[in-house]
Amino acid sequence: MKRFNLFVTVFVLLAVALSSCAPAATQAPPEATEAAATEAPTEAPPPAPSVLKIANTANITTWDPIASFSTEAAYMANVYEQLIRINPPGSAEQYTPLLATSWESNEDGTVWTFYLREGVTFHDGEPMNADAVVKSLDAARTEGGASFIWWMVDSIEAVDDLTVRFNLSVAAPIDLIASSLYAAWIVSPKALDAAAADENYWADGKEAGTGPYVIESYVPDQEIVFQAYENYWGGWEDNQFDTVLVQIVPEALTQQQMLESGDVDLVTRIPSENYVAFKNNPDFTYREEPSFFNYVGYFNTLRPPLDNAKVRQALSYAIPYEDIIKIGAKGLGTQSRGPVPAGVFPWSEDVPQYTYDLDKARELLKEAGYEGGGFSLRLTYAAENATHEAYAPLIKDSFAQIGVDVTIEAIAFNQQWEEAKADPANAQDIFLVLYWPTYSDAGADNLWSLFYYTEKPFFNLSYWNNADYNALIDEAGALVVSDRAASQAKYVEAMNLLYEEAPGLFFFDTKAVFIIPNSIEGFQYNLNYPFVQYFFYDLRPAN
Repeated sequence: MKRFNLFVTVFVLLAVALSSCAPAATQAPPEATEAAATEAPTEAPPPAPSVLKIANTANITTWDPIASFSTEAAYMANVYEQLIRINPPGSAEQYTPLLATSWESNEDGTVWTFYLREGVTFHDGEPMNADAVVKSLDAARTEGGASFIWWMVDSIEAVDDLTVRFNLSVAAPIDLIASSLYAAWIVSPKALDAAAADENYWADGKEAGTGPYVIESYVPDQEIVFQAYENYWGGWEDNQFDTVLVQIVPEALTQQQMLESGDVDLVTRIPSENYVAFKNNPDFTYREEPSFFNYVGYFNTLRPPLDNAKVRQALSYAIPYEDIIKIGAKGLGTQSRGPVPAGVFPWSEDVPQYTYDLDKARELLKEAGYEGGGFSLRLTYAAENATHEAYAPLIKDSFAQIGVDVTIEAIAFNQQWEEAKADPANAQDIFLVLYWPTYSDAGADNLWSLFYYTEKPFFNLSYWNNADYNALIDEAGALVVSDRAASQAKYVEAMNLLYEEAPGLFFFDTKAVFIIPNSIEGFQYNLNYPFVQYFFYDLRPAN
């Protein structure tokens, strides 16, 4: 099931500072040249190991690649591999082949076949083959932390040693799902058997992937040492990093101090108010990119007056979107077009947005029978989320201008989550949420999870029941493989219904910030993997 990460950092920072200076070469004196020529040649000493030092906020919830569904993905992605990796939006090719070299589906998207790379080994020496893939993904879809992404799979079978077939109950984009950051790692069958026999097998940092790095050592809450896997199928170049030392440092200011003092080469977070120091530094490139994260709010549509669509529309017009982005996101965001982040399928600029218009809000309240407001609402947000804390008061202040009183409560996310599920009719009126898709299909995830109605709503905590919306989501999902454009058109219709009926508030999509030093090359931002700030294998010292 989908799990919210309460400590997610919504502003991702990559900064690398390398200082590897070698002494200038000197010329031998003439009298030494002849003598040197008569001496037996000696082998040059091996080059010193190349070490990359990193400070990262991400801690380890589990080293179990099947159970993993949290920030340890930052490290898993350097140790394990999926069948394929989805490329950044705008790339010439949608995917990079990893453990699969090619794949295909039948016409209606219910049978998918993947052809595996030959000669790949796991870090424990076991061969990577079809049986290993089947065993890994069967475990992921039945026991995984994100097992739900495989819900449509009836069976996975090994056709031969290097061919795997997926048989589905309904059409689905298995290529997208197979590239997920969760529940898609391919793991050594020997390690899976060992873990089945010992529930603590993974606890000390064991791993059994096919990726470019192995875990050399792990000290909980302190550091992880990665070493290049000599037999990696992708091969190695001389200027890649042999060793990567990661120190787990949760404090943003401490990371900045470590970077500036040279104690680390790369960090993942500094205080946002200090970005300008790097933005104006000619030794760095400053980049702002769209991200996977989206801030939304649920209206409790079961409770008056929020059961009236005009009231919900009025409140949507009373949201100060620009101020929320400026204060809540420190300017690092763009106003949402529904609950799909920009750049992620099926986002579309054809989906309308509400504007900040208090006169329009008052007019709609009057039409709904609530002239001058005159009612109170209870708003809750996760106490762990500083962004919610920053912008919630802006909602209260703005709603007060149309006669609506808001009481704000900061409570633990799990507590408000349980309250919303336990007694919908008496739950909070407005529930602020940070959400992101599990893999790169926000139609199958965000649009379904957040607003699709079922008898026992799990994520649809607006409790909104719209048969037309449900039908559009079902139709769009059935078309996503056979006719992606038609699928997106159905999803756009569904998002237009969200705009018209306003079961929720759509605040902003966050931006990711990257600060890249001139001394590093090979970094490429990939929107689809928000918790992997960097793939070690791609990084190189600049020439």
